Parts: sequence; C-alpha cells; structure tokens
Amino acid sequence: MSGAKSGGMSAPMSELRKGKEKTAPKQTEKQSGKLDKGSSAKETEESGSQSVGSATGQAGTPEEMQQEEGINHQEVITQLETENAGLNDRLLRKQADFENFRKRVAREKEEMARYANSMLLLDVVEIIDDFERAIKFSQESKDFEAFHSGVELIEKQFISMLERKWGLNRFDSKGEIFNPERHQAIATEENDEHDQPTVAEDYQKGYLFHDRVLRPAKVKVVQPTTEVKRDEKQPNNTEAIEGDNDGKNNRN
Repeated sequence: MSGAKSGGMSAPMSELRKGKEKTAPKQTEKQSGKLDKGSSAKETEESGSQSVGSATGQAGTPEEMQQEEGINHQEVITQLETENAGLNDRLLRKQADFENFRKRVAREKEEMARYANSMLLLDVVEIIDDFERAIKFSQESKDFEAFHSGVELIEKQFISMLERKWGLNRFDSKGEIFNPERHQAIATEENDEHDQPTVAEDYQKGYLFHDRVLRPAKVKVVQPTTEVKRDEKQPNNTEAIEGDNDGKNNRN
C-alpha cells in the first residue's frame, strides 16, 4: 500500500515539476522580450543623441560657420585678384604691341614717302648723264650746231620719258580760249580779231599730271575791243528801225 501510494504521489509531483519547467521558459521569454525592447529603446535614444551630436558637430557654432564662410570668400577674392592681374598683364602687352605696330607703320609710311621718287630720280640721272656728255662734246669740238642739236634731242627724250612713264604731259596754249584753270594771264592786249579772250602767246608751258593741272601756263591774252563788246550787247539802231518798217509794211 505504502509502495503504491508513494508511486501514486510521485507521479503528480513529477507532473508539477514539468509544468513549472514549461511555465518558466515562457516567463523568461517574456522577460527577455522586455529586456530586448528596453535595450533597443536605449540604443535608439543613444543613436538619436549621437546623431544630434554629430549634426551639431557638423554644423558647428555660428562663429565657426562665419569663419568657414570667411575662408571661402577669401579664396574667391584671391582667385579674382589673380585673374584680374592676368587680364591687366594681357592688356598691357596688347597696348605695347599696338604701340609698336603704330610706330612701325608710321616709320614704313615715312620711308615710303621718302623713297617714293627713287625710280623717277633714276630716270632723271640718266638725263643728267646725257647733258654731261653733250657739254663734254661741245668743249672738245666747239661745234655750236651739234651742241644745239644734242640739247634738243635730250629735251625730247626727257619729255617723252616723263609722258610715257610718269604721266606728265606738256600742253600748248596758243590759240586756245582763255581758261583760268589752265592759263595764267601775265599780259593782255585788245584786238578786234577775236570776240572772246584768246591766248596769243605762251611765255611758259603748262603741264598736266595725268588729268590734273600740275602747273598752269603763263600766257599773253588777247581780249576783244570795247566797241566789239558794245556791238554784241546792243543791237544796231538802223537794223531795229528797218525791222519795224518791214513789220508795218507787212501789216498794210
């Protein structure tokens, strides 16, 4: 009996123990869950505080922000000053180049104007050589006729060269109607042979450079007499009277 009782009592005790063992893990799981939630909350708080601290650390105080902005402005100012110095240097170089170019052009223009007549002078030198040969020949031969012919030939060659190569033309004025653009009257006389002022004599030849008067000719001008001028301005009275009589007769 006692053995059976002891066996029967031992069975319920073992079941109680098993039940306690089963409930104990559940409680430990709940406690661990609470602990996990608490620790995670603490971790989130710590991480939040760390993030806030890091954010505040990155932003810094207003003084630090102003200091950083000041450094950036200083860098920009330094860069702009460097660029400005470079542009000023380029401008000075361009101005110097332009000044040198202007001086070179002025020098070349002056040299061109100075030596522009070099070809003309070479032609003139050849004419001078011809005159020297003519003078030397006249001294040796004492032949005036030959010397005169030689000088005339040199003159013709000289005028022909100027006309052909340089556009200088000599014109005659005798017999032309007086033109103040081509003629310079240094003497005048009246004559009833001409009804307009006319060149009677050339004292000095005139020259044209291409189509422009280089030098007017100095001439003597013949002007119509005063009576001829009056006859041109006023009609003859007898002719006027005869004209009136003819008109009356035709009417009758």
